[in-house]
Amino acid sequence: MSKQTVLGRVALLARANIHALLDQAEDPQTMLDQLIRDYTNSISEADQAVATVLGGLRLLEADRDEDAAAAAEWGDKALAASRRADGLRAAGSAAEADRFDGLARVALERQLRAEREAADAEPVIAAQTEVAGRLRKGLDAMKGKLAELTAKRDELVARARTAEAQNRMLDAVRSIDVTDPTSELGRFEDKVRREEARALGREELAASSLDAQFEALDGLARAEEVEARLAALKSAGPA
Repeated sequence: MSKQTVLGRVALLARANIHALLDQAEDPQTMLDQLIRDYTNSISEADQAVATVLGGLRLLEADRDEDAAAAAEWGDKALAASRRADGLRAAGSAAEADRFDGLARVALERQLRAEREAADAEPVIAAQTEVAGRLRKGLDAMKGKLAELTAKRDELVARARTAEAQNRMLDAVRSIDVTDPTSELGRFEDKVRREEARALGREELAASSLDAQFEALDGLARAEEVEARLAALKSAGPA
C-alpha cells in the first residue's frame, strides 16, 4: 500500500461525519457495527503504514548519522596524513611527504562523498518525518472516531433495548384495554343486581299473597261469628 493511499484513507475516515451517515442509514446499529469493523481494519492498516514509514525513517537517519560519522572520521584521517606529510617534508623526506599528502587527498575525497550523502539524505528524512507526523495525526483521529463509534453503538443498543421493552409493555397494556376484565365484572354485577331485584320482587309478591290469605281467613271467621250470634239470638226466643 502506497503512502499516498494510506494518507488519503486516513484523512477521509478521520473527517467522516458519523451523525450524517447514521441519519441516512435504515438500520443504524448494523451500520455502526460495519463502520466499527471498517475503522478497526483501517486502523490496523494505518498502524502498519506508520510502522513502515517510521522504520524507513529510522534507517534513513541511521544512514545519515553513519555518513556524518564517516565524514568526521575521514576528516580526522586527512588531518593526520597532512600533518604527517608536513613533518616528513620538514625532515627532508619530500617523496614520503608527497605520499602522505596523497593519502590526505583520498581521505578528503571520501569525506566530501560522505558529507554529500549525509546532506542528500536530509530532505528525504524531512519528507518522511512529515509523512510520519501526518500518519500519526490521522491515526490518532481515527482512534478517536473509533471510540466515538463504539460509544454511539453502545448507546444505540441500550436505547433500542429500552424502546423494545417499552413497546412490549404498551402492547400488553393495549391488549388489556381491548379485553378489560373489569368490564366483565361490571356485566356480572349487573346480572347479580337483576337477580337480586327479581328475588325482592318475588318476596314482595309472596308477602302480598300471604296477606290476602290472612285477610280471607279473617273474613271467614267474622262471617262464622255473625252466624253464631244470629243462631244464639234465634234460640233465645221472644222476650
